[in-house]
Amino acid sequence: MSEFTGKQRVQKLFKREPLDRMPCFSGQGTVVIQAIEKMGAPFAKIHTDAKLMAESAITSARLFNMDGVVVPYDMATVAEAMGRGISLYENAEGIIYPTVPDKWKTLEEIDIPKDYMTQGRLPLVDEAFKIIKKEAPDLAVGAWVLGPFTLAGQIMELDILLKGLKKKKDEIAVFLDQVTQVTIDLCKHYQELGVDFISVREMGSGTDLLSPRMWKTLIGPNLKKVFDSITDVPCVNHICGSTDMIIEMMHECGADALSVDQKNNVAETRKKLGNDVLIFGNFDPYNTLTQLEDQAQVEAIIKKCIDDGQDAVWPGCDIWPDVRPENMETYTKTVREYGKKPSPAVGRL
Repeated sequence: MSEFTGKQRVQKLFKREPLDRMPCFSGQGTVVIQAIEKMGAPFAKIHTDAKLMAESAITSARLFNMDGVVVPYDMATVAEAMGRGISLYENAEGIIYPTVPDKWKTLEEIDIPKDYMTQGRLPLVDEAFKIIKKEAPDLAVGAWVLGPFTLAGQIMELDILLKGLKKKKDEIAVFLDQVTQVTIDLCKHYQELGVDFISVREMGSGTDLLSPRMWKTLIGPNLKKVFDSITDVPCVNHICGSTDMIIEMMHECGADALSVDQKNNVAETRKKLGNDVLIFGNFDPYNTLTQLEDQAQVEAIIKKCIDDGQDAVWPGCDIWPDVRPENMETYTKTVREYGKKPSPAVGRL
């Protein structure tokens, strides 16, 4: 049997076809400082140059033998394209991600431009996808977008948004309808670019922040609209934070896979949803890859993810770029070797 490419392995995973081993990839940011240093590029530049963005993604994957890449790296691309500005910290040392300096402060101010997809850095991200597909055809290429509620918090002040949920419920609903359409349009756009999967990251909607009742009425219906619109590529519903109480509702939104972070009890989630559902997660990337000094602990964490019933071991959020290389190597090696046994939803050859 010839070995699969990373792209083939990820494609077969989403089709639930038997594999040689578990794929090692993510729907969250996976750029690492070792790749950036190898390229000799400042961290700020990889967000503003399509070639550097593509090269950093490919180099990060090659260094640690991962099966896929995902871009962009920061959450500010769409808000910037809508005219909310961008802080790039180009003269700062170290790792600082771009942020949005000028969010809308009232519902009345909101004016989403029709041509936002041609503005800011969004065309640059498109070009990065094209470069990756050309230069690394063996790697699975993932795109990620913010879910409607989380995107709303990037273009409008979050505290005002949350207060509006009680005082201006109808106006907030109209605003979230608008933002849902933006998420849908982005997903359709990335489908047209030929990505291999799309991760929809509704990160700010866990039950740490919203009650299950509010999630059911405010988050779930909009996410279902998004996943209904993704028809040509596999899609993942990713939510950070506490999700044990909403995991069934997450599944009902219609994504091809669910992704959760370390706060989710995956063993219980597997019991609730059964063995036919693709579940990805759920280790703490900062603690596991950046802080731990004992590789045996890293290995144990990754093995537990697999033993708890994951079909792919994903970090619970973006990997902080300044990883310990030995920890990253242990993570990917453990997935490749310990992941040779079947997962609940995907068999092995």
